[in-house]
Amino acid sequence: METFTVEGTIRETRGKNAARRTRLTGNVPATLYGGRKDPITLSVNAKQIAKILRSETGHNTIFNVTVAGGSHERAMLKDWQVDPVSGKLLHADLLRIAMDVRMRVRVPVHTFGEPQGVKMQGGVFEMVTREVEVECLPGDIPEEFKIDVSEMLIGKQLRAADLPFDPEKVKLVTDPQRVLAHVVILKKEEEPAPEAAVAAETAPAEPEVIKKGKKETEEGAAEGAAEAPKAEKSEKKK
Repeated sequence: METFTVEGTIRETRGKNAARRTRLTGNVPATLYGGRKDPITLSVNAKQIAKILRSETGHNTIFNVTVAGGSHERAMLKDWQVDPVSGKLLHADLLRIAMDVRMRVRVPVHTFGEPQGVKMQGGVFEMVTREVEVECLPGDIPEEFKIDVSEMLIGKQLRAADLPFDPEKVKLVTDPQRVLAHVVILKKEEEPAPEAAVAAETAPAEPEVIKKGKKETEEGAAEGAAEAPKAEKSEKKK
């Protein structure tokens, strides 16, 4: 397994302007905390953090943090912020760890193989939960849980309890009955019955009849209003 090292320097200034100047140098603001020690505000190399996130173990990677002055800390990435537009790293939170203290982490779940329920029965494979939480020593953190789903049929579910792990080293924190994946039947849209379709086609267009009747009523009222002045003129002539 590759060993990663993150170089950090203590930040003397804080605030948005100071953080912006830090990013211009290729570094990002970071905080190192935990382990019953005081938190330290650092400036760390952005490329080194990005390389860790792209590694096989991702955010569960254990790496060394070297601080100016020669001190070394074992840490993991607890949280990080990325610019939604450019995708550049903006900030990182580093958690100190002790190799003899159990900790809780989230581990990704990956599947492989084509389920029989999809291949033979025309079902659809759905991934419901893509990671689970476990508790273990830092040195026992699984990179991933990978499981073959080739034998899954329609109605079959993959649950957290089905994942392969050593219960003496790893404790499953996620509910063992949590559904991770399943094969389901693709629902078809219900088509109207033939009788209903015929009735819908032969039904009179009531809105048009009402509209037409209303129009005729309005025309009749207009004609009556036009005849009224003529009658008044005839009476005056008499």
